[in-house]
Amino acid sequence: MVEVQERKGRRGGGRAARVAARAAALPDDVRPIRPGMEGGTLKVLSEAQILQIHHAALEALETIGLADAPQSGIDIMVSAGAVLGEDGRLRYPRALVEDMLAKANRNVTLPGRDPRFDLHLNGTKVHYGTAGAAVNVVEVETNSYRHSTSQDLYDAARITQVLDNVHFFQRPMVCRDIADNLEMDLNSIYACVAGTQKHIGMSFSDPSHVAPCMEMIHVLAGGEEKWRERPFISNTNCFVVPPMKFATESCETMEHCIRAGMPVLLLSAGMAGATAPSTIAGAVVQSTAECLAGLVYVNAMAPGHPAVFGTWPFGLDLRTGAMSVGSGEQALLSAACAQMHQFYGVPGGAAGGASDAKMPDMQAGWEQMCSNVMTGLSGLNMVYEAAGMHASLLGFCLESLILSDDLIGQAQRCVRGIEVNDETMALDQMAEVCLGGPGHYLGTDKTLALMQSDFVYPTLGNRMSPKEWEEAEKPDLIANATARKKEILAQGACQVDPAMDAAIRARWPIYFG
Repeated sequence: MVEVQERKGRRGGGRAARVAARAAALPDDVRPIRPGMEGGTLKVLSEAQILQIHHAALEALETIGLADAPQSGIDIMVSAGAVLGEDGRLRYPRALVEDMLAKANRNVTLPGRDPRFDLHLNGTKVHYGTAGAAVNVVEVETNSYRHSTSQDLYDAARITQVLDNVHFFQRPMVCRDIADNLEMDLNSIYACVAGTQKHIGMSFSDPSHVAPCMEMIHVLAGGEEKWRERPFISNTNCFVVPPMKFATESCETMEHCIRAGMPVLLLSAGMAGATAPSTIAGAVVQSTAECLAGLVYVNAMAPGHPAVFGTWPFGLDLRTGAMSVGSGEQALLSAACAQMHQFYGVPGGAAGGASDAKMPDMQAGWEQMCSNVMTGLSGLNMVYEAAGMHASLLGFCLESLILSDDLIGQAQRCVRGIEVNDETMALDQMAEVCLGGPGHYLGTDKTLALMQSDFVYPTLGNRMSPKEWEEAEKPDLIANATARKKEILAQGACQVDPAMDAAIRARWPIYFG
């Protein structure tokens, strides 16, 4: 009996050591997955279909146009060649769109405050991150929802800082504990910056807020010149109100941000069947047309300004009128948009990885994985809302954010694909093992050498046998995610120097601790 226990202990100790080795951080050149891997193997549209969508979008811009631009935007676009009709709509000749596309920035870098987190957007390089404006936090321990706060936003940023597979942090929640909108914008910015050194996406609730918020941003950057050298915050700008209308105040905000040197995400978020055509192709056409109008706007104002082509058409459950962000249709919409971005040769982003499920359950898992994999395989540069988002964008879950790190890791392994060459076809290994060898590949030098560089191991995902699971007292995935959340938040330090943090808090009302 003692001998059996000793053998079991030796086996368990060896296994524990191997698990610990796999869990250790890997240098970048060894990691099997990393930010910016090349996707693009999935083609949901044929070349002929891409051209059909392109020509339909150009026709929509020429014949329908967009309404409700601010006077400043009208002046900018008309001076570039847009035509203002008697009905107040701006229409865009095809030659104008082509000229502005030629001026567009095709190699955008979105800096982090730490250069390790810089995002290089071109071609089919894929990055995953958060996004949204959820008004609730999902409380898994009580199976309930509550209003989101500035502390929640700060906590989400601190968690994102330590997650390898969540590459950027666009504000995913609204600070509902702050009544004053300017103070809310200031706290949203600071909660994100204090929590993570990754690139940040931010909205402004009013055009007049850009200037005072830029004062804080310049302080955080160490001065305006340093800010302009490395703009670590981009403006998430819903510049249109689909169908085919500009959002007047958001456009004014965008103009202020461009002058301030801030990259912009041109976000068109029509809902198929409500504010966009009900067909997948029609929704993609409209979103493409709207974002092309946005590119004209930006490049007529500041040629080559960094802008992300943000086609975000959403699905709709026509039975209830609710969004269906976790649907197969959503995955197709975003994958098709990725192909349009590549057709135009501009950096692009779309939604992927969000769920309609209210809790991080089986429904959430299949919905989040479906669109995260499809958008990654399609080569989408920026997969927004890829982590933590529930209830059709109404709830954000910190446990789900943590679990998404594992989920996106598996999605990225799909993006990496299969390397086929003389080494990977492994004929030499087959000969060594089969011709006088042990008859299996376990423990061979080659297997051990490739264990970490070729395989992605989940942090919380459970691969125990049922017997091991029983012996480990049946660990629960959600409970382990909650424990990991508490561990991160207990250790996660503010990412701003203490002296600067004190100066920020002395100058502006900061609501989170």
